Amino acid sequence: MGGPRRLLLVSNSTLHGGGYLGHCQQHIKSFLGEKVSRVLFVPYALHDRDAYARRARERFESLGYGLDSIHESCDPVEAVRKSEAIFVGGGNTFRLLKALYDNSLIQEIRKRVLEDGIPYMGSSAGTNVATISINTTNDMPIVYPPSLQALGLVPFNINPHYLDPDLKSTHMGETREERIRQYHEEPNTPPVLGLREGAMLLVEGDKATLQGVTGARLFLRGKKPTEHEPGTDFSFLLTDSNLQKL
Repeated sequence: MGGPRRLLLVSNSTLHGGGYLGHCQQHIKSFLGEKVSRVLFVPYALHDRDAYARRARERFESLGYGLDSIHESCDPVEAVRKSEAIFVGGGNTFRLLKALYDNSLIQEIRKRVLEDGIPYMGSSAGTNVATISINTTNDMPIVYPPSLQALGLVPFNINPHYLDPDLKSTHMGETREERIRQYHEEPNTPPVLGLREGAMLLVEGDKATLQGVTGARLFLRGKKPTEHEPGTDFSFLLTDSNLQKL
């Protein structure tokens, strides 16, 4: 058995005015620490996996970490089993989840993270698949995974890139808040944490803390959404028994 689960769930890979993972590079270094020397990158959410891996490798090498891309391995399952840390990049969430199922990686990643305690970092789609399901992704279903159930590393859902309604806009379509409310009209749906651009959730064992430069909006079924600033303790979301009381 390894240590407790360790997750860094980032809303977005690039923040306006900065480079790839630039806004969270210090969080990454603090999260991975000195015990990790190489990171296993999962680029399945984008079509051009070679270019994606080059981009991620450049960033991680600049932070002092080697990077291996799982798509370059002849045995993806074995690559996960040998990994020191896993980073799942953003892109299309449906494409990503389908590839995880196609390569028999759902249970393997769960075991490595929840049982062996290796660090898991997700960005955008990579954050979506860390949750119960991808029901609250913003992406189009360009492919169809065998299930919408995801890795289940946390017992709730996340909506990355959460956008507040633009009061000056003449657009009459549904807001992000309305879409999440529609999700919660279905029975037995878990909480949804709307992470704005620049926000991320750090999970260490049974403790979850909102980090980054922007806040988040928490949606609980049957209740009004609540606003939260960086530093908020979201540990209560990690305990299933507590969720029943919300």
